[in-house]
Amino acid sequence: MPAPVPDRVGCPEFRQSLRRPDRRGFLHAGALGVGGLSLADVLRADARSPSARPNSLILLWMRGGPSHIDMWDPKPDAPAEYRGEFGTKPSAVPGINLTDMLPLSGKIMSKWSIVRSLYHGDAGHSTGDQLCFTGYGPGPNPDENVHPSLGSIASKQLGHLNPKLPTYVMIPRSVPGAGSAYLGVAHKPFETQVDPAATGAPFKLPNFEMPAGVTVDRVGDRKGLLHDFDTLRRDLDASGQVDAMDRFQRNAWEIVTSPAAREAFDLDKEPKAIREEYGLMPAFDPKASNRCGCPNWAQRMLLARRLVEAGVRVVTVDLRWWDTHVKGFESLRDGFLPRWDRAYHALITDLDRRGLLATTLVLAWGEFGRTPKVNNDAGRDHYPNVFSGAFAGGPIKGGRVVGSSDEKGAFPKANPKTPLDVLATVYRHLGVDPNAQYLTSTGRPVSVLPDGKPIDELCD
Repeated sequence: MPAPVPDRVGCPEFRQSLRRPDRRGFLHAGALGVGGLSLADVLRADARSPSARPNSLILLWMRGGPSHIDMWDPKPDAPAEYRGEFGTKPSAVPGINLTDMLPLSGKIMSKWSIVRSLYHGDAGHSTGDQLCFTGYGPGPNPDENVHPSLGSIASKQLGHLNPKLPTYVMIPRSVPGAGSAYLGVAHKPFETQVDPAATGAPFKLPNFEMPAGVTVDRVGDRKGLLHDFDTLRRDLDASGQVDAMDRFQRNAWEIVTSPAAREAFDLDKEPKAIREEYGLMPAFDPKASNRCGCPNWAQRMLLARRLVEAGVRVVTVDLRWWDTHVKGFESLRDGFLPRWDRAYHALITDLDRRGLLATTLVLAWGEFGRTPKVNNDAGRDHYPNVFSGAFAGGPIKGGRVVGSSDEKGAFPKANPKTPLDVLATVYRHLGVDPNAQYLTSTGRPVSVLPDGKPIDELCD
């Protein structure tokens, strides 16, 4: 088992935040989030004018825990059982080395930075998710939020950038930690439900209850989907059902069927060269021997760029599953790292040439790192005692490394940072007040963050 993380000096609030809330409070909070979220709920709960603030966030959620040593914090001088099977390659920024499996990321090192001294004290997947998405520890069921996620907080405080699109989107589905808790279903993420690049998959309008008697048949491709959108809209208008909806339901229907929404979610609008730049994959086959757990990563990231460009404020992309306990180096070499490297390079480059990088913070991390010592199955295990995250865009100055781990990648050596510091950095970029308080279902006021300071070394 990993050694315990050292206490953060002067931060009793952080330690307090990791304590589990009482069961009664959890049950009340959970009851508010039961059931699916409809866009009508979102609009009914928040009818404010659209915010003029342009800043947005793409969260690349590397669930399972990416190995810091095999990606962003290589240890070439450590013993072989620690440094692993990959080499080290200098990036385009002198003094910053990455694993040799990330050559494209290294070429654009001047556009992104690394924090190498992140840490917390929880080695569970869902419990770590909760801390990284909310700044608070988990409740009795770590798959259910007791506290609202960063996307839900942004939805509550900031509202819509584009009234024709949701504020907070998950691609393709929600993950533990991403829920809205006591903020209610109005601030849950809008899930795309299906992969943007999947072929031959059935399509279901995500998070929207269709009027009685209206269904969407299985659709073989996105062109068929767009045709069905038009047909459904004409049929509904002719029947008078749209007029019978209240204005929030009509607005919800407009979001799903509007040209703006169709444009944003339609990857066929992208030139083939751009889609290939990110990386195309065949349709995901769960029985395939080489599936490596990362279906359609690249096209999910491309869709995130489209949504931010269209006016979605927060997009979280599920990039699971980095849980490389067994044959970890084989999985990283044959699938994870080449696909990650290509797609990350494409996303940052694409945002930059479109003028979106200045207002779009791109945060890439997982709930923890991996053990510094390689296990007996040629993999690494869960390890929260030190790990890394990648930051680009928005206020981030590229070509920087904040903090360091020790010679074996086992503990922070200098300038330790916590998930709360990461969230404080994100909130400052978005314009969220981390000191604002919201009432739980029991009437208790709770701050957006219990602690944490923005990582100024990334920005100044």
